[in-house]
Amino acid sequence: MTAELSDAYRTKREGVEHIISCVKEIFADVPIYVLNNNGSVETPETAVLKPLDIAAANWAATGWLVSQYFENCIIVDVGSTSTSIIPVINGKVAAQGRTDLDKLIYGELVYTGSLRTNLATIVQTVPVKNNLVATVSSELFALSGDIHLILGNINSEQYTCETADGKGTSRKEALTRLARLICADTEMLTEEELTQIAKYICKKQIQQITNGLKKVYKHVKETAVTKVTIIIAGLGKDFLSYRAAKKIGNTTDTIIMDLDKLFSDKVSLATPAVGTALITAKQVEIEK
Repeated sequence: MTAELSDAYRTKREGVEHIISCVKEIFADVPIYVLNNNGSVETPETAVLKPLDIAAANWAATGWLVSQYFENCIIVDVGSTSTSIIPVINGKVAAQGRTDLDKLIYGELVYTGSLRTNLATIVQTVPVKNNLVATVSSELFALSGDIHLILGNINSEQYTCETADGKGTSRKEALTRLARLICADTEMLTEEELTQIAKYICKKQIQQITNGLKKVYKHVKETAVTKVTIIIAGLGKDFLSYRAAKKIGNTTDTIIMDLDKLFSDKVSLATPAVGTALITAKQVEIEK
């Protein structure tokens, strides 16, 4: 569950209760299990009593899944909206934070993603016109999906969220949105100039993830006794996770591994769903 963070709800408790009630109503004849942030599942009746254990627990399923294969590692899962950085120590998920708030404090949640991030939250200025500096507008003019489409990190089919202007996902349309970030247009800035701006913003987004990863890496290195493997996953694994991981540690004590090496690329794109399915299957077997 992650929808409880929506501003449709006043509190997480209200969101968790409403979402669970909707699921119970729609799937009245189906056994329901709710994932918690300890990496286990429980009944809806129990879940509503402790909403902060249920809210935004998707990362726990990812951590549990990978911990079945690695003793000491850090998972860097860059999705469309945010980045989860999950430490595993001695075969157990060792997150210092459990709620979104705590995870933001400890660097285990970085609210930057491959598609839906407002570019004005990544940079406040960008270089233009022979390295002159322009401040950006704080409007929702362009998203991270635009820069990654322009740079070829994703294709139009992978740009699956709604665009900032409600228009299409062609490179030309992405360039138009990016120009608007600094109150310009494609008649005022060339394609090459806009591409350089996209590269600059991408670099800054990688640094956002690196800053969180540094905090988690320090925590794991202080506790783990073996080499630390950084597992990259999610839509942004190749162009964000990998490049952030390269900035951490060195080749003698850190290994970078693509989650695709363990599973298919479809699993890498949806690790919380796969982890939750396997956790639930395990619980069903126990109940039998």
